[in-house]
Amino acid sequence: MSAPLDGYTVVDLSSGIAGAYATKILADGGADVIKVEAPEGDPLRRWSASGAQIDPDEDGALFTFLSGGKRSAVVSPDDSRLLDRLVAAADAVIWSPESPVAQSLAPEDLFRRHPHLIVTTITPFGLDGPWSGRAATEFTLQAWSGGAIGIGRGVQDRAPVSIGGQVGEWLAGAYAAAMTLAFRARAIRDGHGELVDLSALEAQVLGLTYYPVTYFEMLGRPWRDARRPTVPGVAEAADGLVALGCGTAQQWWDLCAMSGHDEWIDETSELTITEQANLHAEELYAWVRDQNVDDIRDLASAFRIPNSPVGNGENVTAMDHFVQRQAFVRNPQRGFTQPAPPYRLSGAALRDAAPAPRLGEHTEEVRAMELPPHAAPAGVPRGDRLPFSGLRVLDMTTFWAGPSCTHPLGMLGAEVIHLESTPRPDGTRLIAGIPASVEQWWERSPIFSALNTNKKSLTLDFQTEPGRDLLRRLIATCDVVVENFTPRVIEQIGLDFESLRELREDIIMVRMPGFGLDGPWRDNPAFAYIIEDASGLSWLTGYPDRAPFEPYSIGDPNAGVHALSGLMLALEHRRRTGQGVLVEAAMVDAALNVAAEQVIEYSAYGTLLQRDGNRGPAAAPQNIYRSAEIDEFGRADSWVAIAVSTDAQWAALRSVLGEPDWAMDPTLDTADGRRASHDLIDEELAAWCLPRSGDEIVETLWPAGVPVAKVMQPHRQLALPQLRFRRFFEHVGHPVNSPAPHSTLPVSLADGPRALHRQPAPLLGEHNYELLAELGLSDDEITALAEDGVIGTEPGVGGRRKAAR
Repeated sequence: MSAPLDGYTVVDLSSGIAGAYATKILADGGADVIKVEAPEGDPLRRWSASGAQIDPDEDGALFTFLSGGKRSAVVSPDDSRLLDRLVAAADAVIWSPESPVAQSLAPEDLFRRHPHLIVTTITPFGLDGPWSGRAATEFTLQAWSGGAIGIGRGVQDRAPVSIGGQVGEWLAGAYAAAMTLAFRARAIRDGHGELVDLSALEAQVLGLTYYPVTYFEMLGRPWRDARRPTVPGVAEAADGLVALGCGTAQQWWDLCAMSGHDEWIDETSELTITEQANLHAEELYAWVRDQNVDDIRDLASAFRIPNSPVGNGENVTAMDHFVQRQAFVRNPQRGFTQPAPPYRLSGAALRDAAPAPRLGEHTEEVRAMELPPHAAPAGVPRGDRLPFSGLRVLDMTTFWAGPSCTHPLGMLGAEVIHLESTPRPDGTRLIAGIPASVEQWWERSPIFSALNTNKKSLTLDFQTEPGRDLLRRLIATCDVVVENFTPRVIEQIGLDFESLRELREDIIMVRMPGFGLDGPWRDNPAFAYIIEDASGLSWLTGYPDRAPFEPYSIGDPNAGVHALSGLMLALEHRRRTGQGVLVEAAMVDAALNVAAEQVIEYSAYGTLLQRDGNRGPAAAPQNIYRSAEIDEFGRADSWVAIAVSTDAQWAALRSVLGEPDWAMDPTLDTADGRRASHDLIDEELAAWCLPRSGDEIVETLWPAGVPVAKVMQPHRQLALPQLRFRRFFEHVGHPVNSPAPHSTLPVSLADGPRALHRQPAPLLGEHNYELLAELGLSDDEITALAEDGVIGTEPGVGGRRKAAR
């Protein structure tokens, strides 16, 4: 069985993790990825996060993982003839400015000369705008995005703490792959390519923050106004670390009961779950310290409280769930351990893990290729420019992860039917803190609004026989079904993949359980933070002298964007074969992939990567320093992020500081020397920053080419001129709520739709009559369903419980 992208040629003109991961996803899908390198090779070949010595005759383990199955051709930047032949014959190009070869080809010119191409560029801020071309690192982008503060991560008596593991690079790569595949679907339809201008900053806004601008603009208050640790979160048990979480009020009440503190349960409390947990934090931590990890996890599982062990590069590969699911495989070239692909296709094939190419291994082979150029697309592009027009999707998802997969489909043209029920509306309708005394309180959630534009809402209580019957009739009209229930729910109502194929043989089903469809943890509740804990993402986040902080963000949107790529591979398989496909896109498998470097470093070099506050392996110095301002909450809590990733940037920093004596030590001219003196540098930079405003620090350092950023409160993203220039936010009206800015996709398009938010998020059950009439129901039948509680437009009792009264 051939892979879905067999015969699809991608020229990789990128350097670094983001481009390498994007092209790995495409290569795993079957694409022929030709990595074009300058004679000195991609610096990633020499990279090790632990600083391991790499044999001159070998490449680094991370490069070997990311480049498996690709071909390498060395091309001099001035060899324009070969480059032109390659891109003219290719289907897509992935471009980033760090590659010396890429620097010889302006992506806008590439797209102009080869209009059939999907040209996907990965840059910090985008190809144009006031910040285009400015120095940045993954770390400073976290600060600009608001991701360094996230949704309250950290503690108030220390600096904000970034998420470890260069997660922004991996997120940018995942989005680049998904957007390349999305516009490939349109190119297949009409022959016209696209310039997909991806901003890593915007990818971090989507992946590391929780729609803070929409929340603030709609409700007039930020999601969080202070940094608090999640409680219990990752905690010290008697024999190690354990992760426990509360994503709902019920889970908090169950945790109170589980720990023997029923007196803490207050169903009338005006405090949030987080505030109530923090109130009792010390007593909870004391209780956890007296228990063993396994005992706590068994008890929490019985109460259906999200829980997991805390993974890292050493222990995660031996966890029973991942062993049983074969979540890790041996690298075929070097024998180290690496994650399996982030999704599994049943009925279609992904390419098996393959060796990575040596530098220039395929140069002569590529030169000898015939490379016939693509024919220029006929005429001018026509139609709505939406890749997924005509695709009908049943969206049986809730909260954040599942809608992060279906929402881009709706923005890019699919008809997305969001299924809810009146007993169980989408969870994001319920988490905005709107009192039930407010009229239509369930329609006022900024999070629901931000995640569900362009969708239709259908309520069906499918715990009733009429509801299940209607659901089956609806599924027969859909191309795709996406769901993120725990596996037992779908199986109990008889809607597994084989059952769906009886309704429509070529159906694509995307299942997004937290931990997968099999294995001992398959029925465990899975919220983003538990996925982060289990996979190792939490392990690298925080300070070395205390338990890790949970990122509390990336687990959900990361799962969504990976599921989106898996879905598009399945659609391509169906286009070629007419066959349906089951996509199993477990949240934890996506997280294991973006945390891959921990396992790879440990298994290849024996080094367990550790959290180190705001320091990291890619820059020295790298840290967050206090600036002079009093913040909007009246606190001396304003900060800037500085990251020096090259010796030239260090020289520039030293120069703008006035070449102080402390900075002139020649041992600081190298990254190793600066790393060894990081404490001294931090002390001096902190003293320099403290009397200055964040704006003054940025205006001093940034023009000199030093990566620097103000640590933004997430709800102030709208103040960034780069995001405004690129129209990353679109104002969306709503029949109940005031118009508010909504984030879009992390790309600017040369030939895309003018607006991505064409309709506001739907009211609960807003399209019941429209959709049920399409199934042939009469007005009287639809009215009867409403009277019986099978459908409805307000949260409340459903048909099953109503019938039992």
